Amino acid sequence: MSDATAFKILTADQMAALEADGSFAGAPVDLSDGYIHLSTIDQLTETADKHFAGQTDLHVAEVDLDALGDQVKWEPSRGGQLFPHLYGPLPLNAVVAYGPLHRADDGRVQPPVTG
Repeated sequence: MSDATAFKILTADQMAALEADGSFAGAPVDLSDGYIHLSTIDQLTETADKHFAGQTDLHVAEVDLDALGDQVKWEPSRGGQLFPHLYGPLPLNAVVAYGPLHRADDGRVQPPVTG
């Protein structure tokens, strides 16, 4: 994991579509807003708690922001925090790791494990 990565929480169906199609156009909220919402590692738990509360069978994809180039814009959102927003589909080849959403003992969402 590096500073050049961000995370996308996906439902099982969305994760399956990303794997099968090789890209992900976005969740309903992404399509409505015109970009794919991503989170930094420090924003990941709050995003899960706020937008996915009570949902099960979720997955986390770690995304290489450098691979997406200028399609990523850092824009203010929740409380003025800057969030990475992807203007375009998420290609599977920009995903460096993914797996089921797991939480540490303290409740924080863990990034997916690679290798």
